Amino acid sequence: MTVSAAPRPHIDLQNAVVRFAGDSGDGMQLTGTEFTREAALYGNDLATFPDYPAEIRAPAGTTAGVSGYQIQFAAHEVYSAGDQPDTLVAMNPAALKVHLPDLKRGGLLILNEATFKQSDLDRAGWKTNPLTDGTLENYQVIKVDFEHLVGKAVEGAGVSAKDASRCKNFYALGLVFWIYSRDIEREEQAIRERFKKSPPLAEANVRAFKAGYNYGETIEALDAPYSIQPARLKPGKYRNVTGNSALALGLIAAAQKAGLRLFYGSYPITPASDILHELSKYRRFQLTTFQAEDEIAAISAAIGASFAGALGITGSSGPGIALKTEAMGLALMTELPLVIINVQRGGPSTGLPTKTEQSDLFQAVYGRNGECPIPVLAARSPADCFETAYEACRIAIDCRTPVIVLSDGSLANGSEPWLLPDVNSLPKIEPDFATDPAGFMPYKRDEKLARPWAIPGTPGLEHRIGGLEKDALTGNISYDAHNHEKMVRTRAEKVRRIADRLDPTEPFFDPEGEVLVIGWGGTYGSITQAVIEARQGGLKVGHVHLRHVFPLPNDLTDVATRYRTVLVPELNMGQLRLHIRGQLGLESVGLNKIQGKPFHVAEIRSTIESLARRKHLPAEQEIA
Repeated sequence: MTVSAAPRPHIDLQNAVVRFAGDSGDGMQLTGTEFTREAALYGNDLATFPDYPAEIRAPAGTTAGVSGYQIQFAAHEVYSAGDQPDTLVAMNPAALKVHLPDLKRGGLLILNEATFKQSDLDRAGWKTNPLTDGTLENYQVIKVDFEHLVGKAVEGAGVSAKDASRCKNFYALGLVFWIYSRDIEREEQAIRERFKKSPPLAEANVRAFKAGYNYGETIEALDAPYSIQPARLKPGKYRNVTGNSALALGLIAAAQKAGLRLFYGSYPITPASDILHELSKYRRFQLTTFQAEDEIAAISAAIGASFAGALGITGSSGPGIALKTEAMGLALMTELPLVIINVQRGGPSTGLPTKTEQSDLFQAVYGRNGECPIPVLAARSPADCFETAYEACRIAIDCRTPVIVLSDGSLANGSEPWLLPDVNSLPKIEPDFATDPAGFMPYKRDEKLARPWAIPGTPGLEHRIGGLEKDALTGNISYDAHNHEKMVRTRAEKVRRIADRLDPTEPFFDPEGEVLVIGWGGTYGSITQAVIEARQGGLKVGHVHLRHVFPLPNDLTDVATRYRTVLVPELNMGQLRLHIRGQLGLESVGLNKIQGKPFHVAEIRSTIESLARRKHLPAEQEIA
């Protein structure tokens, strides 16, 4: 009589960080996306960080071509993609070399041992074989011959040897599914749907996925699989979104709420291109997407759309924004609604096109000729990109001004669950087009100092606009010195008054104490988790995360005085720190990182703890 072994008990965890890494052709982004989709469907809260190689066609097997995808998923609220992975899947020696330093001591390492031949080691820069020289002795190691096992699994599926080799990422996915007790039936359906145009390829990937899962059940490398229960999130309907997809949805929602046609003019650039791709899926919502021949044409077309009564939007990254600046001045002079999205990346010039940075704040606030003040908003998370885009559109329409939205590479490509909003509860957006010719003047202003928005062709409302200075009421071209000063000051005051309508600044966590952390953009998750951990150590710490970078909130200085020290972490050399000092006279300490990578939680937490222990600080300093 045969007695079957009892199923292994699960080990309950509160959270886990998993990183997939391999050549850009190994499908690591797809693998991470599929694991993320399952975690979201299961009900875990999560945050992700896709990490793309900067070179499009880096030599195979080299460190320059390594692509990575990290996810933190948990039974509680998640703020960042995590610092160090608990589990690292490395598909070749180059991936191991790049990512092993980040793996937790004692963490789980899954390796494709078939790629550790001498030629592979040489391309990755290993002087000795890490599988045999003791490099991995501090980790739990599962060595898998993916090439052999995947080949056996897909025999008879009707795919070529090349296509069979491409299934190894789903074999790795299946193994990780077993390790973290994920649902294989949902994933099997997802694989068949993804490859439905090629049934043999779908079958091969399903077989590889199941074989990887079964391999996890049979090996003795782990004492037990892990289980992470669903998170207790706010009730409602959730959708997993990236920052770029959330930006697109926020733009659509604003246009629909305002009853306007949406026009998006763009020129392809990493990492902003997916906004154009996402918007092109929604043409049924009175939406026009226009891929222009260059950046100048893209923004000029968007301005023309706003002149004609649509909601004009354009988007790019830092190098493209530089080309758009003259036309931004035109939008400011004509006082037309326009939203400019800057998905920041490492610079200057081409810089690090697939890496994240926050180095365009000065460009957004100050980077135009003449006195050209434009409101600047910054999104803090992938889901927050929706609200930020919506608010930018509302300000642009209400105040008849261009508005800049700052996102970044980590937000654009990262993802998290997004609670779908009640559309009826979104703030109203009223274009209030001018229609009455009686007493019409193109620069007669309302209480917000916004001028009328008159659609060309409306009877009796003929007027001229353009880049030359206009009379403060009639709109006729004017070279009068006093009129010019009046118009410059009026446009500046219009932007300043936006701050008067902002909600009071309420710090997260402690309303007063030892350290106030002021941040902006994609540093939100790391700062929030760092503050939580610092407070668990007994410190009194507050956190203000700015959506409105310009104009700054009127009460920010008053809030800061309730703390002994102000810390400003940024992925640049200190641009917000200098900005708030110049605008408000507010002194602070900077924590700056310019590596194309997000902050680790530990980096910010240790700085908070260090500042809290100090009795006296110089008026301003930077912590490297």
